[in-house]
Amino acid sequence: MFSARHLIFAFLALFLSLAEAETITATQDPWPPFVQAEGPPGLSVELVRAAFEHEGYEFKMTIMPWARAIYQVRNGNVDVLVATWYTLERTAYLRYSEPYMQSQLKFIKRAGDDFEFHGLASLTGKSVGVARDYGYGDEFSNAPNFTRPETNNTVLNLLKLQAGRIDLTLEDELVALATMRKEGIDPDQFEFTDNALSVKDMHVTSGIANARSEEIIAAFNRGLAAIRDNGTMAELKRKYGVE
Repeated sequence: MFSARHLIFAFLALFLSLAEAETITATQDPWPPFVQAEGPPGLSVELVRAAFEHEGYEFKMTIMPWARAIYQVRNGNVDVLVATWYTLERTAYLRYSEPYMQSQLKFIKRAGDDFEFHGLASLTGKSVGVARDYGYGDEFSNAPNFTRPETNNTVLNLLKLQAGRIDLTLEDELVALATMRKEGIDPDQFEFTDNALSVKDMHVTSGIANARSEEIIAAFNRGLAAIRDNGTMAELKRKYGVE
């Protein structure tokens, strides 16, 4: 027979387990204006939070370097990445949501450089700085006609490009401009190609190793549809100047 004390502890344990089940933990590296370490949290963070909160979940966001973030989500230690590009390789360990936005991945060159991107053949002999573990696409990542020296982030690639240590780098144009402003890098020293390497969908992802991943992604998809319908998504895009 349970004593009153045992019943209290049992109810407390049940309450705590339910509270834990209703929390979504999220992570990403700084990727302004979508994910920001300072000031407003960023468009992707606010959008993903709104979708999950609509479905009754508490949302907790932590900023960390990209390689660590994807490792933590892949292994189920953190529930979601808030802004992930699709690659075939990642489908082996990440479960993808419906896309919620698109990102134009453009090449960045030094001002005055007449390079224009016309397919991967136009990169022959070039040194193109990339960020470690970013998903640029299998065709780009496996092409043999140019080199892809790695750094940890876009800032380091911009500094290498500025110093003439690489020929090009690439990033979403909005992200690159926001990063330059934040880091005090003069955007007039750079130009973007007219043509993009790709237009990439942005997804929320959860590690397949996470026992809740199907539930989590399904909840986000429902919440996403709701915030599109009720105007929240459009309001957040206006807030960050993104159309």
